[in-house]
Amino acid sequence: MERYQTYPYRWVVLFSMIPILAMTNVFWLTFAPITGSVSRFYGVSSLSIALLSMSYMVVYILMAFPASWVVDTKGFRMSMGIGGIVTAVFGLIRGIYAANFEVVVLAQFGVAIGQPFLINSITKVAARWFPVDERATASGIATMAGYLGMIIAMILTPALADQYGISKMMMFYGYAAGVCALIFLIFSRERPKTPPGPGDELVNKLNATDLKAVFRKKDFKYLLFCVFIVMGIFNAVMTWIEDMLRPRGITPIQAGFIGGIMVVVGILGAIILPVISDKIKERRPLLIWPIIAAVPGFLGLTFLVNYGLLLASAALMGFFVMGMGPIAFQYGAEKAYPVPEGTSFGILMLMGQISGIFFIYVMDLLRFSSGEMTLSLIILGALLLISFITATRITESDLVKGAAQ
Repeated sequence: MERYQTYPYRWVVLFSMIPILAMTNVFWLTFAPITGSVSRFYGVSSLSIALLSMSYMVVYILMAFPASWVVDTKGFRMSMGIGGIVTAVFGLIRGIYAANFEVVVLAQFGVAIGQPFLINSITKVAARWFPVDERATASGIATMAGYLGMIIAMILTPALADQYGISKMMMFYGYAAGVCALIFLIFSRERPKTPPGPGDELVNKLNATDLKAVFRKKDFKYLLFCVFIVMGIFNAVMTWIEDMLRPRGITPIQAGFIGGIMVVVGILGAIILPVISDKIKERRPLLIWPIIAAVPGFLGLTFLVNYGLLLASAALMGFFVMGMGPIAFQYGAEKAYPVPEGTSFGILMLMGQISGIFFIYVMDLLRFSSGEMTLSLIILGALLLISFITATRITESDLVKGAAQ
Protein backbone atom coordinates (compact mmCIF):
# COMPACT_ATOMS: atom_id res chain seq x y z
CA MET A 1 0.00 0.00 0.00
CA GLU A 2 1.44 3.38 -1.00
CA ARG A 3 2.34 5.73 1.85
CA TYR A 4 1.01 9.29 1.62
CA GLN A 5 2.41 12.27 3.49
CA THR A 6 1.80 16.01 3.50
CA TYR A 7 4.48 18.66 4.05
CA PRO A 8 4.13 22.18 5.52
CA TYR A 9 6.15 23.52 2.57
CA ARG A 10 3.08 22.94 0.38
CA TRP A 11 1.79 26.31 1.62
CA VAL A 12 5.03 28.06 0.64
CA VAL A 13 4.73 26.59 -2.86
CA LEU A 14 1.09 27.63 -3.08
CA PHE A 15 1.66 31.19 -1.89
CA SER A 16 4.72 31.67 -4.11
CA MET A 17 2.30 31.36 -7.04
CA ILE A 18 -0.06 34.08 -5.89
CA PRO A 19 1.88 37.24 -6.98
CA ILE A 20 2.44 36.17 -10.59
CA LEU A 21 -1.06 34.67 -10.90
CA ALA A 22 -2.42 38.02 -9.73
CA MET A 23 -0.20 39.94 -12.13
CA THR A 24 -1.38 38.12 -15.24
CA ASN A 25 -4.95 39.24 -14.53
CA VAL A 26 -3.80 42.80 -13.87
CA PHE A 27 -2.51 42.86 -17.45
CA TRP A 28 -5.74 41.27 -18.71
CA LEU A 29 -8.04 43.96 -17.30
CA THR A 30 -5.72 46.96 -17.19
CA PHE A 31 -7.82 48.94 -19.65
CA ALA A 32 -11.33 47.71 -18.77
CA PRO A 33 -12.18 50.39 -16.16
CA ILE A 34 -10.67 53.22 -18.25
CA THR A 35 -11.82 52.21 -21.74
CA GLY A 36 -13.03 55.70 -22.64
CA SER A 37 -9.84 57.43 -21.47
CA VAL A 38 -7.55 54.95 -23.25
CA SER A 39 -9.67 55.21 -26.40
CA ARG A 40 -9.11 58.98 -26.42
CA PHE A 41 -5.42 58.60 -25.50
CA TYR A 42 -4.71 56.44 -28.55
CA GLY A 43 -7.41 57.88 -30.82
CA VAL A 44 -9.04 54.49 -31.48
CA SER A 45 -12.50 52.96 -30.95
CA SER A 46 -13.76 51.33 -27.76
CA LEU A 47 -13.80 47.96 -29.53
CA SER A 48 -10.09 48.39 -30.32
CA ILE A 49 -9.43 48.87 -26.60
CA ALA A 50 -11.61 45.86 -25.81
CA LEU A 51 -9.33 43.91 -28.14
CA LEU A 52 -6.55 44.39 -25.59
CA SER A 53 -8.59 42.43 -23.05
CA MET A 54 -9.84 39.96 -25.66
CA SER A 55 -6.23 39.16 -26.57
CA TYR A 56 -6.13 36.92 -23.51
CA MET A 57 -9.09 34.91 -24.76
CA VAL A 58 -7.79 34.67 -28.33
CA VAL A 59 -4.32 33.57 -27.23
CA TYR A 60 -5.71 31.10 -24.71
CA ILE A 61 -7.60 29.31 -27.48
CA LEU A 62 -4.30 28.88 -29.35
CA MET A 63 -2.08 28.09 -26.37
CA ALA A 64 -4.33 26.08 -24.02
CA PHE A 65 -3.21 22.64 -25.14
CA PRO A 66 0.50 23.46 -25.58
CA ALA A 67 0.49 24.93 -22.06
CA SER A 68 -1.35 21.90 -20.68
CA TRP A 69 1.19 19.62 -22.37
CA VAL A 70 4.02 21.46 -20.62
CA VAL A 71 2.21 21.25 -17.26
CA ASP A 72 1.51 17.53 -17.57
CA THR A 73 4.84 16.43 -19.06
CA LYS A 74 7.44 18.91 -17.75
CA GLY A 75 5.76 19.92 -14.50
CA PHE A 76 4.04 23.01 -13.16
CA ARG A 77 7.30 24.72 -12.15
CA MET A 78 8.57 24.68 -15.72
CA SER A 79 5.19 25.85 -17.01
CA MET A 80 4.81 28.69 -14.50
CA GLY A 81 8.45 29.66 -14.96
CA ILE A 82 7.82 30.11 -18.69
CA GLY A 83 4.60 31.99 -18.01
CA GLY A 84 6.17 34.26 -15.40
CA ILE A 85 9.17 35.22 -17.53
CA VAL A 86 7.02 35.86 -20.62
CA THR A 87 4.63 37.99 -18.55
CA ALA A 88 7.46 40.05 -17.08
CA VAL A 89 9.32 40.61 -20.37
CA PHE A 90 6.29 41.67 -22.41
CA GLY A 91 4.86 43.61 -19.46
CA LEU A 92 8.02 45.73 -19.42
CA ILE A 93 7.89 46.16 -23.20
CA ARG A 94 4.28 47.32 -22.89
CA GLY A 95 5.32 49.93 -20.34
CA ILE A 96 8.41 51.14 -22.20
CA TYR A 97 6.49 51.67 -25.45
CA ALA A 98 3.21 52.73 -23.84
CA ALA A 99 2.77 55.69 -26.20
CA ASN A 100 2.75 53.45 -29.29
CA PHE A 101 -0.60 51.67 -29.66
CA GLU A 102 0.66 49.11 -32.20
CA VAL A 103 3.52 48.03 -29.92
CA VAL A 104 1.16 47.94 -26.92
CA VAL A 105 -1.17 45.61 -28.83
CA LEU A 106 1.71 43.29 -29.74
CA ALA A 107 3.04 43.36 -26.18
CA GLN A 108 -0.43 42.64 -24.81
CA PHE A 109 -0.65 39.54 -26.99
CA GLY A 110 2.81 38.60 -25.72
CA VAL A 111 1.72 38.94 -22.10
CA ALA A 112 -1.37 36.88 -22.93
CA ILE A 113 0.87 33.99 -24.03
CA GLY A 114 2.08 33.67 -20.45
CA GLN A 115 -1.39 33.30 -18.93
CA PRO A 116 -2.22 29.68 -19.90
CA PHE A 117 1.19 28.51 -18.68
CA LEU A 118 0.34 30.08 -15.32
CA ILE A 119 -3.30 29.29 -14.68
CA ASN A 120 -3.30 25.79 -16.20
CA SER A 121 -0.92 24.79 -13.41
CA ILE A 122 -3.35 25.45 -10.56
CA THR A 123 -4.99 22.03 -10.29
CA LYS A 124 -1.62 20.31 -10.88
CA VAL A 125 -0.18 22.06 -7.82
CA ALA A 126 -3.24 21.05 -5.79
CA ALA A 127 -2.92 17.40 -6.84
CA ARG A 128 0.88 17.26 -6.43
CA TRP A 129 1.19 18.89 -3.00
CA PHE A 130 -2.21 18.59 -1.26
CA PRO A 131 -4.35 15.67 0.02
CA VAL A 132 -7.77 15.09 -1.57
CA ASP A 133 -9.68 16.88 1.20
CA GLU A 134 -7.59 20.06 0.76
CA ARG A 135 -7.44 20.27 -3.02
CA ALA A 136 -10.52 22.40 -3.62
CA THR A 137 -9.26 24.75 -0.91
CA ALA A 138 -5.81 24.94 -2.53
CA SER A 139 -7.37 25.52 -5.95
CA GLY A 140 -9.57 28.20 -4.40
CA ILE A 141 -6.61 30.05 -2.90
CA ALA A 142 -4.69 29.94 -6.18
CA THR A 143 -7.75 31.05 -8.12
CA MET A 144 -8.20 33.83 -5.56
CA ALA A 145 -4.83 35.18 -6.68
CA GLY A 146 -6.23 35.81 -10.14
CA TYR A 147 -9.17 37.58 -8.55
CA LEU A 148 -6.76 39.75 -6.57
CA GLY A 149 -5.24 40.82 -9.90
CA MET A 150 -8.70 41.81 -11.14
CA ILE A 151 -9.19 43.97 -8.05
CA ILE A 152 -5.90 45.74 -8.65
CA ALA A 153 -6.81 46.33 -12.28
CA MET A 154 -10.30 47.60 -11.49
CA ILE A 155 -9.55 49.82 -8.50
CA LEU A 156 -5.88 50.80 -8.78
CA THR A 157 -5.69 51.39 -12.55
CA PRO A 158 -8.09 54.40 -12.66
CA ALA A 159 -6.30 55.97 -9.67
CA LEU A 160 -2.81 55.44 -11.13
CA ALA A 161 -3.85 56.63 -14.59
CA ASP A 162 -5.46 59.72 -13.10
CA GLN A 163 -2.45 60.60 -10.90
CA TYR A 164 0.51 59.55 -13.05
CA GLY A 165 -0.88 59.12 -16.55
CA ILE A 166 -1.54 56.03 -18.65
CA SER A 167 2.09 55.49 -19.72
CA LYS A 168 3.57 55.52 -16.21
CA MET A 169 0.76 53.31 -14.91
CA MET A 170 1.70 50.67 -17.50
CA MET A 171 5.38 50.98 -16.56
CA PHE A 172 4.59 50.38 -12.88
CA TYR A 173 2.82 47.15 -13.80
CA GLY A 174 5.80 46.03 -15.88
CA TYR A 175 8.19 46.41 -12.92
CA ALA A 176 5.74 44.58 -10.64
CA ALA A 177 5.55 41.61 -13.03
CA GLY A 178 9.33 41.16 -12.88
CA VAL A 179 9.30 41.03 -9.06
CA CYS A 180 6.36 38.59 -9.00
CA ALA A 181 8.03 36.19 -11.45
CA LEU A 182 11.20 36.24 -9.35
CA ILE A 183 9.30 35.33 -6.17
CA PHE A 184 7.88 32.21 -7.81
CA LEU A 185 11.22 31.08 -9.24
CA ILE A 186 12.94 31.42 -5.86
CA PHE A 187 10.39 29.70 -3.60
CA SER A 188 8.56 27.11 -5.71
CA ARG A 189 9.39 23.39 -5.77
CA GLU A 190 8.05 20.80 -8.22
CA ARG A 191 7.05 17.96 -5.87
CA PRO A 192 7.30 16.68 -2.29
CA LYS A 193 9.34 13.60 -1.37
CA THR A 194 6.21 11.45 -1.18
CA PRO A 195 2.77 12.10 -2.76
CA PRO A 196 0.07 13.59 -0.50
CA GLY A 197 -2.74 11.31 -1.74
CA PRO A 198 -4.19 9.44 -4.71
CA GLY A 199 -4.68 10.98 -8.12
CA ASP A 200 -1.28 12.58 -8.64
CA GLU A 201 1.36 10.24 -10.03
CA LEU A 202 -0.80 7.67 -11.81
CA VAL A 203 -0.80 9.62 -15.08
CA ASN A 204 2.05 11.81 -16.26
CA LYS A 205 1.36 12.21 -19.96
CA LEU A 206 -1.70 13.00 -21.99
CA ASN A 207 -3.19 9.97 -23.71
CA ALA A 208 -5.33 10.63 -26.80
CA THR A 209 -7.65 7.72 -25.97
CA ASP A 210 -8.25 9.06 -22.47
CA LEU A 211 -8.88 12.54 -23.88
CA LYS A 212 -11.57 11.19 -26.20
CA ALA A 213 -13.09 9.38 -23.25
CA VAL A 214 -13.45 12.68 -21.38
CA PHE A 215 -15.80 14.04 -24.04
CA ARG A 216 -17.93 10.92 -23.75
CA LYS A 217 -18.55 11.56 -20.05
CA LYS A 218 -21.93 13.24 -19.61
CA ASP A 219 -20.98 15.02 -16.40
CA PHE A 220 -17.92 16.59 -17.97
CA LYS A 221 -19.96 17.74 -20.97
CA TYR A 222 -22.58 19.29 -18.69
CA LEU A 223 -19.80 21.06 -16.80
CA LEU A 224 -18.29 22.28 -20.07
CA PHE A 225 -21.59 23.87 -21.07
CA CYS A 226 -22.01 25.57 -17.69
CA VAL A 227 -18.45 26.93 -17.75
CA PHE A 228 -18.99 28.07 -21.35
CA ILE A 229 -21.95 30.21 -20.26
CA VAL A 230 -20.93 31.40 -16.79
CA MET A 231 -17.28 32.18 -17.52
CA GLY A 232 -18.14 33.74 -20.88
CA ILE A 233 -20.63 36.08 -19.20
CA PHE A 234 -18.12 37.02 -16.52
CA ASN A 235 -15.37 37.72 -19.07
CA ALA A 236 -17.70 39.85 -21.20
CA VAL A 237 -19.06 41.86 -18.25
CA MET A 238 -15.56 42.56 -16.90
CA THR A 239 -14.36 43.64 -20.35
CA TRP A 240 -17.27 46.03 -20.97
CA ILE A 241 -17.81 47.17 -17.36
CA GLU A 242 -17.27 50.87 -18.07
CA ASP A 243 -19.05 50.99 -21.44
CA MET A 244 -21.91 48.95 -19.98
CA LEU A 245 -22.51 51.37 -17.08
CA ARG A 246 -21.51 54.70 -18.62
CA PRO A 247 -24.97 55.35 -20.20
CA ARG A 248 -26.44 55.17 -16.68
CA GLY A 249 -24.26 58.04 -15.45
CA ILE A 250 -21.55 55.87 -13.85
CA THR A 251 -18.06 57.39 -13.97
CA PRO A 252 -14.88 55.39 -14.79
CA ILE A 253 -13.78 55.42 -11.14
CA GLN A 254 -17.24 54.23 -10.04
CA ALA A 255 -17.22 51.54 -12.74
CA GLY A 256 -13.81 50.44 -11.48
CA PHE A 257 -15.17 50.15 -7.94
CA ILE A 258 -18.19 48.18 -9.14
CA GLY A 259 -15.92 45.74 -10.97
CA GLY A 260 -13.57 45.76 -7.99
CA ILE A 261 -16.29 44.96 -5.44
CA MET A 262 -17.43 42.09 -7.65
CA VAL A 263 -13.96 40.62 -7.39
CA VAL A 264 -13.35 41.51 -3.72
CA VAL A 265 -16.48 39.68 -2.63
CA GLY A 266 -15.69 37.01 -5.23
CA ILE A 267 -12.47 36.30 -3.33
CA LEU A 268 -14.54 35.58 -0.23
CA GLY A 269 -16.65 33.23 -2.29
CA ALA A 270 -13.54 31.55 -3.71
CA ILE A 271 -12.38 30.88 -0.14
CA ILE A 272 -15.66 30.03 1.56
CA LEU A 273 -17.38 27.84 -1.06
CA PRO A 274 -14.38 25.53 -1.75
CA VAL A 275 -13.80 25.11 2.00
CA ILE A 276 -17.45 24.14 2.41
CA SER A 277 -17.09 21.71 -0.50
CA ASP A 278 -14.06 20.06 1.13
CA LYS A 279 -15.72 19.92 4.56
CA ILE A 280 -18.97 18.33 3.38
CA LYS A 281 -17.04 16.25 0.80
CA GLU A 282 -19.42 17.20 -1.99
CA ARG A 283 -18.94 19.19 -5.19
CA ARG A 284 -22.38 18.99 -6.81
CA PRO A 285 -24.41 21.37 -4.56
CA LEU A 286 -21.68 24.01 -4.76
CA LEU A 287 -21.88 23.89 -8.56
CA ILE A 288 -25.65 24.08 -8.89
CA TRP A 289 -26.96 26.63 -6.40
CA PRO A 290 -24.37 29.40 -6.86
CA ILE A 291 -25.53 29.81 -10.47
CA ILE A 292 -29.14 30.55 -9.57
CA ALA A 293 -28.02 32.64 -6.57
CA ALA A 294 -25.98 34.84 -8.94
CA VAL A 295 -28.99 35.65 -11.16
CA PRO A 296 -30.43 38.50 -8.98
CA GLY A 297 -27.03 40.18 -8.96
CA PHE A 298 -26.74 39.90 -12.73
CA LEU A 299 -30.23 41.36 -13.16
CA GLY A 300 -29.21 44.27 -10.95
CA LEU A 301 -26.22 44.98 -13.18
CA THR A 302 -28.56 44.80 -16.17
CA PHE A 303 -31.28 47.23 -15.05
CA LEU A 304 -30.29 49.30 -11.98
CA VAL A 305 -28.95 52.85 -12.14
CA ASN A 306 -28.29 53.59 -8.44
CA TYR A 307 -24.57 53.36 -7.64
CA GLY A 308 -25.09 51.74 -4.24
CA LEU A 309 -27.47 49.11 -5.61
CA LEU A 310 -25.07 48.40 -8.47
CA LEU A 311 -22.32 47.77 -5.92
CA ALA A 312 -24.60 45.34 -4.05
CA SER A 313 -25.55 43.57 -7.27
CA ALA A 314 -21.90 43.20 -8.28
CA ALA A 315 -21.05 41.81 -4.84
CA LEU A 316 -23.82 39.22 -5.04
CA MET A 317 -22.85 38.08 -8.53
CA GLY A 318 -19.14 38.03 -7.69
CA PHE A 319 -19.53 35.92 -4.55
CA PHE A 320 -21.36 33.09 -6.27
CA VAL A 321 -19.94 33.13 -9.80
CA MET A 322 -16.32 33.49 -8.74
CA GLY A 323 -16.81 31.30 -5.68
CA MET A 324 -17.92 28.33 -7.75
CA GLY A 325 -14.97 28.71 -10.18
CA PRO A 326 -12.33 26.72 -8.28
CA ILE A 327 -14.89 24.04 -7.42
CA ALA A 328 -15.78 23.69 -11.10
CA PHE A 329 -12.14 23.26 -12.07
CA GLN A 330 -11.50 20.75 -9.28
CA TYR A 331 -14.68 18.83 -10.14
CA GLY A 332 -13.60 18.80 -13.79
CA ALA A 333 -10.18 17.38 -12.84
CA GLU A 334 -11.86 14.66 -10.76
CA LYS A 335 -14.38 13.77 -13.44
CA ALA A 336 -11.77 13.78 -16.22
CA TYR A 337 -9.42 11.49 -14.27
CA PRO A 338 -7.15 9.78 -15.37
CA VAL A 339 -6.62 12.63 -17.84
CA PRO A 340 -3.99 14.96 -16.26
CA GLU A 341 -5.18 17.96 -14.27
CA GLY A 342 -3.54 20.53 -16.53
CA THR A 343 -5.41 19.18 -19.53
CA SER A 344 -8.84 19.11 -17.89
CA PHE A 345 -8.28 22.66 -16.60
CA GLY A 346 -7.18 23.78 -20.05
CA ILE A 347 -10.30 22.34 -21.71
CA LEU A 348 -12.60 24.14 -19.27
CA MET A 349 -10.74 27.43 -19.56
CA LEU A 350 -10.79 27.12 -23.35
CA MET A 351 -14.59 27.01 -23.31
CA GLY A 352 -14.75 30.16 -21.20
CA GLN A 353 -12.40 32.05 -23.50
CA ILE A 354 -14.28 31.08 -26.65
CA SER A 355 -17.60 32.16 -25.18
CA GLY A 356 -16.02 35.33 -23.76
CA ILE A 357 -14.90 36.45 -27.22
CA PHE A 358 -18.32 35.65 -28.68
CA PHE A 359 -20.26 37.40 -25.92
CA ILE A 360 -18.01 40.49 -26.11
CA TYR A 361 -18.75 40.87 -29.82
CA VAL A 362 -22.47 40.25 -29.28
CA MET A 363 -22.63 42.92 -26.59
CA ASP A 364 -20.97 45.43 -28.92
CA LEU A 365 -23.14 44.38 -31.87
CA LEU A 366 -26.43 44.68 -29.96
CA ARG A 367 -25.71 47.93 -28.16
CA PHE A 368 -28.22 50.71 -28.80
CA SER A 369 -27.26 54.02 -30.41
CA SER A 370 -27.24 55.54 -26.91
CA GLY A 371 -24.54 53.04 -25.93
CA GLU A 372 -26.80 50.93 -23.70
CA MET A 373 -26.23 47.15 -23.68
CA THR A 374 -29.49 46.11 -22.00
CA LEU A 375 -30.69 43.79 -24.78
CA SER A 376 -27.53 41.70 -24.82
CA LEU A 377 -27.49 41.53 -21.02
CA ILE A 378 -31.06 40.18 -21.01
CA ILE A 379 -30.00 37.46 -23.46
CA LEU A 380 -27.03 36.56 -21.29
CA GLY A 381 -29.29 36.40 -18.23
CA ALA A 382 -31.50 33.86 -20.00
CA LEU A 383 -28.42 31.77 -20.81
CA LEU A 384 -27.45 31.89 -17.13
CA LEU A 385 -30.78 30.28 -16.23
CA ILE A 386 -30.24 27.58 -18.87
CA SER A 387 -26.83 26.80 -17.37
CA PHE A 388 -28.48 26.35 -13.96
CA ILE A 389 -30.88 23.79 -15.42
CA THR A 390 -27.95 21.98 -17.04
CA ALA A 391 -25.97 21.95 -13.78
CA THR A 392 -28.77 20.07 -12.01
CA ARG A 393 -28.03 17.07 -14.24
CA ILE A 394 -24.48 16.47 -13.06
CA THR A 395 -23.63 13.73 -10.54
CA GLU A 396 -21.22 13.77 -7.61
CA SER A 397 -17.46 13.27 -8.02
CA ASP A 398 -16.45 9.63 -7.45
CA LEU A 399 -13.06 10.70 -6.04
CA VAL A 400 -14.74 12.89 -3.41
CA LYS A 401 -17.22 10.12 -2.53
CA GLY A 402 -14.31 7.75 -2.11
CA ALA A 403 -12.53 10.19 0.20
CA ALA A 404 -15.70 10.59 2.25
CA GLN A 405 -15.97 6.83 2.67
